[in-house]
Amino acid sequence: MSETQQKKSAVRYLVVEAEFAGQRIDNFLMRLLRGVPRSYVYRILRRGEVRVNKGRVSARYRLEAGDRVRVPPVHSTEPKAVRPDDRLLKRLDHSIIDENDLFLVIDKPSGLAVHGGSGLNYGVIEALRVLRPQARHLELVHRLDRETSGCLLISKRRSALRVLHELMRGTGMDKRYLALLAGRWEGKRRVEVDAPLLKNTLKSGERVVRIDSRGKRAVTRFHVLRRYPDATLVEARLLTGRTHQIRVHAAHLGMPILGDTRYGDAEANRHFRRLGLKRLFLHAASLRFRWPGESRDRHIEAPLDPALQALLERLADGVVPES
Repeated sequence: MSETQQKKSAVRYLVVEAEFAGQRIDNFLMRLLRGVPRSYVYRILRRGEVRVNKGRVSARYRLEAGDRVRVPPVHSTEPKAVRPDDRLLKRLDHSIIDENDLFLVIDKPSGLAVHGGSGLNYGVIEALRVLRPQARHLELVHRLDRETSGCLLISKRRSALRVLHELMRGTGMDKRYLALLAGRWEGKRRVEVDAPLLKNTLKSGERVVRIDSRGKRAVTRFHVLRRYPDATLVEARLLTGRTHQIRVHAAHLGMPILGDTRYGDAEANRHFRRLGLKRLFLHAASLRFRWPGESRDRHIEAPLDPALQALLERLADGVVPES
């Protein structure tokens, strides 16, 4: 990265080198402005204080080599970002289920956001950057809802991020989830939901997604694994990756995910809370993809949370698995 001005107390103009091409501007700025809250980065983007080639850009803008980025001065009155505590860092270190020089996969705990913002001081990615300070280019390849657990893919190199995004955009990344739905599934064991999703942000900042013809195409394949008297365990395979996709598509089928306080069934949630379900029953169980040039797929699995597994065992009394 080349700079025409060096001091943080003054406006800086940076020329983006090829190494950073394809990176989102918000992630670029958070790397650059270490120690400031994520909310500050989004605020200067919204206000247009950050410019790319003299124009305003959204937080999702992806940089190109040669872009000229205007970065405003960081005011000393801005509060510093809170460092994740050692207990969380240790927990995340133990949650890494696959790692090499290109990427790592973490079994993300339920209740932990993938990144800070909206009142959160930090998330998985900020904590991992503290845990792996030598890895200069840790970036989220995809996202999981805060209450969803399971496989979360993180790139360790810019070149790896580009490859993994290409796999995500095509058919090269197979992502499968386990979900427990409210009600007993009758009829076909396999159903494909092809329903467009439109995302809305409320004044509170909360994101709400609904099925709407004006939205982006979203496709989920559901496969029944086991039927219980008043619940159904399914595998959900994402063919697209939209916000809250599985949760909204399950609700569209009339069988929302148990523990879902936004799109779910309040009465069913209360019933299963008495049975021990204290979170959203949605788990990113596996990732499968083939790295370019390799002859075999990489298959990475995250075990189901023991509390969720215990619930299934309680429900399984007298139930025969689907063949």
